[in-house]
Amino acid sequence: MYHNPVLLKQSVDDLVTNPDGIYVDCTFGGGGHSREILSRLSEKGRLFSFDQDLDALKNTIDDPRFTLINQNFRFLENSLLMYGISQIDGVLADLGVSSHQFDEAERGFSTRSNAPLDMRMNVMQGLDAKRVINDYEEEQLADIFYYYGELREARKLARDIVHHRKTKSIETTEDLKKLFSYLPPHKVNKFYAQLFQAIRIEVNQELEVLKEMLVQSYNVLKPEGRLVVISYHSLEDRLVKRFLKNGMFEGEPERDIYGNYKKAFELVKSKAIIPDDQEIEENSRARSAKMRTGIKV
Repeated sequence: MYHNPVLLKQSVDDLVTNPDGIYVDCTFGGGGHSREILSRLSEKGRLFSFDQDLDALKNTIDDPRFTLINQNFRFLENSLLMYGISQIDGVLADLGVSSHQFDEAERGFSTRSNAPLDMRMNVMQGLDAKRVINDYEEEQLADIFYYYGELREARKLARDIVHHRKTKSIETTEDLKKLFSYLPPHKVNKFYAQLFQAIRIEVNQELEVLKEMLVQSYNVLKPEGRLVVISYHSLEDRLVKRFLKNGMFEGEPERDIYGNYKKAFELVKSKAIIPDDQEIEENSRARSAKMRTGIKV
């Protein structure tokens, strides 16, 4: 299977409230969420799905109500305008890397395979993991490891990489992992997961792209339109949680004399929805998933 959709029923239950409405799936992938959305729509309903990965285009759905847009979802608002759409009923975003991207060893996303340092979700873009590791300044690398990977030893890691690349370029995932072979075995898996996450976020500008998508989703949603986001690590979830709370990513909103502020969304549930044990057993990728849903005020 190209990709096993996470929280499939729960997310689409929250999303589709108007069978005649217009909806967006920001992360088409294997089309699991999109097919479920289409199954809830009437003949009048429409679905626009986004995916920047060329591989995902092979999974397109033959349905007159469906349009697949080969774009990063950071261009959501302008792309919809090209189809004459300025307001929609709901947006779904299942963030992160698809199972297919992890399983395609040559893409360099997985810590389990030896592959070229790539990690691009859009293989047409210039910046890849090899450039990040071999060209970035030591301070830049340290910041990436600290802020995106939440690695406490970020400065030492950056120093080790810069020292090594002076004599030999770091070309593959295995080259990178060998630099840290001194780590105790019980720490290896978590460390590499955090390291690869940090590099991947930088390569794909994932947090900036997420912010742009959230703001544009708010802009195009009708009043009472729904925004459903499934995230897989705390950096994403924090941004989603804050934005759904007050429409901001940092700072505090202006309050009136009574201490109240203007809400961007009403939360469907105060706490994030997580997969149950059965789903996690069937799909290990679901283990870290958190879903939040907001209704535009």
